[in-house]
Amino acid sequence: MTQVPSITLNNGVAMPQLGFGVWQVPDDEATAVVSAALAAGYRSVDTASAYRNETGTGRALARSGVPRDELFVTTKLWNTDQGYDATLRAFDVSLERLGLDRVDLYLVHWPIPSAGLYVDTYRALERILADGRARAIGVSNFLPEHLERLLEETGVVPAVNQIELHPQLQQAAARAFHERHGITTEAWSPLGQGRGLLEVPTVVAIAHKHGRTPAQVVLRWHLQLGVVAIPKSANPRRIEENIDLFGFTLDDEDLTALAALDEGRRLGPDPASFSGF
Repeated sequence: MTQVPSITLNNGVAMPQLGFGVWQVPDDEATAVVSAALAAGYRSVDTASAYRNETGTGRALARSGVPRDELFVTTKLWNTDQGYDATLRAFDVSLERLGLDRVDLYLVHWPIPSAGLYVDTYRALERILADGRARAIGVSNFLPEHLERLLEETGVVPAVNQIELHPQLQQAAARAFHERHGITTEAWSPLGQGRGLLEVPTVVAIAHKHGRTPAQVVLRWHLQLGVVAIPKSANPRRIEENIDLFGFTLDDEDLTALAALDEGRRLGPDPASFSGF
């Protein structure tokens, strides 16, 4: 079984650098899918209230036989639950669905700047952290301008910012901001949602060179970039393939070629304008 290396977050908590995402996995399928991921060696699982599969995910965690201290569980607060008191209530609901008394990482899913609530929301996460019900807290889809406000108005630097990141959207400015402030970058949709990235000739050629799949090349690129990646698949073969990344290394020529693929093209919403309700 593959052993995934960890990244140490800014509060000293170790987080596996490769996790398993369950976006778009129906709740009644999540138990089987997450169970397959755990059997393949994943120990980090990323869900969210909005995914509506926390219950099925929690069931898989409980049935796995993997000790709780070997698991890293992330969930996220949805936009309709922003605000201090609403956040605390929503967190309780997520814990109940997961069947856990704590999570390892709790994230604000989107900033929703038009609502003006993300600072109060994050202060509720600080309370959750202080109470020991999350080992680390952070955000998702926050732009540097949103992070600047959190840094100015709250007391805990986010441990993680989970953002859309893949070779066609490399987010250099955001990653540099995170690095300056000790925030770990985590990539959602690291494989570009299967919307053409894995057929790009450069990616295919590098995969052929190393005797690997295009998906393995892209995920290996994330690891060598120093970010956390959370690929999602419901296919058992691909679940195993996506964690088999540690028997090869991309060389400087590969990295230069992949760097040239950056188009600044988002597949998901723009955090500056997304209302998300």
